[in-house]
Amino acid sequence: MLTYKFTARNPADGKKISSEVQAQDEKSAAQAIKAQGLAPLEITPIMAGSSIGKKFLNRIKTKDKVIFSRQLSTLINAGLPLVQSLRTVDKQTSSKPLRAIIQKIVADIEAGLAFSAALAKYPNTFNRVYVSLVAAGETSGTLDKALERLANQQEKDAEILSKVRGAMTYPAIVLLVMVGVLGFMLVKVLPQVQEIYKGLPGVQLPFLTKLLLAVSHFIIHFWWIVIILVGIITFVTTRWARTGPGKLVIDKFKMRAWPIGPLFMKLYMARFARTGTTLVASGVPLLQMLSITSDAVDNVHISKSIDSAAEKVKGGKALSDTLVGDSNFLELVPNMIRIGEQSGALETMLGKTADYYEKEVDNEIKAISTIIEPVLMVIMGIMALIIVAAILLPIYGLVGQNIIK
Repeated sequence: MLTYKFTARNPADGKKISSEVQAQDEKSAAQAIKAQGLAPLEITPIMAGSSIGKKFLNRIKTKDKVIFSRQLSTLINAGLPLVQSLRTVDKQTSSKPLRAIIQKIVADIEAGLAFSAALAKYPNTFNRVYVSLVAAGETSGTLDKALERLANQQEKDAEILSKVRGAMTYPAIVLLVMVGVLGFMLVKVLPQVQEIYKGLPGVQLPFLTKLLLAVSHFIIHFWWIVIILVGIITFVTTRWARTGPGKLVIDKFKMRAWPIGPLFMKLYMARFARTGTTLVASGVPLLQMLSITSDAVDNVHISKSIDSAAEKVKGGKALSDTLVGDSNFLELVPNMIRIGEQSGALETMLGKTADYYEKEVDNEIKAISTIIEPVLMVIMGIMALIIVAAILLPIYGLVGQNIIK
């Protein structure tokens, strides 16, 4: 999702408010602002890479947010007023950025703002799911339970993402080592081979050796161009991947590419079901739940399918019927939703769906790990063969010319 900076007017008192919101596009950002009861005046995207250092330093870990939610839930359940509970949590929080936000939230609540509205001012810390669940908890008088559900969901999400990142770490390290070894061979070893054959008369280096030597010379003499090109390509690719067309391509690649496609599809299904069951359990209406999960899945194609389903649900169709046959949803999801709709236990069936796909994500990670190791070995073997061939082919050529006796 992109981050947008906005200025809006509060219809209640006519005051202007400036803050940030996360959304898939400008239209979604405007809808998110209106959902907070504000009238958007100006919406501007925050460019990727801006204030990177500041964002990194002020980054709040998921663990800190989980602890915040659990402690606040416990204190409210014990009967403490919200402001007093927040001040108590503030004293026990080790994260300085989070403490600063808590103190601002306390000030907003004391000024008359609702807790959910105060949280909505910090979309980078408290996303739309968090704000909506808190708002539902405030309305139903079950804020402590809503916060407990949020903590559970955050832990589940963090656990799944940690496993996916862990599965990607090993191949990333191996590829990095491979690139490093290849760079060393090109910069240090191949030039020495050229020096050996330079003094021998009538020696013609093979095409492969000449090609790698040309690459080696370019890197040695124009390394600064290489660094600039890598920087430009990385920057442009990152920016493109965050834009509408780029995100369409990247998200489709995640869903369909082998072997990561099945992993990401099951990850998205687990995220949809887990977010859905948390929202339904908190009493969030179905249409609002679909709107929130559309943002939470973080995939534009699945989000479009959810938005399309929401429109059909408005027209009176059952949610399960709107998702049947949709290629962006695995078949089990609408089947489980149908059982939940017919039995009046949608929350339970979504929870079971989330549990199932979370286990499937674990299985996919193990399968990918098993596949990646031999693939990486083959790639390393091919790279080694190319380097060795570039070094040894001239020797065989010399033997054929009887230069080496």
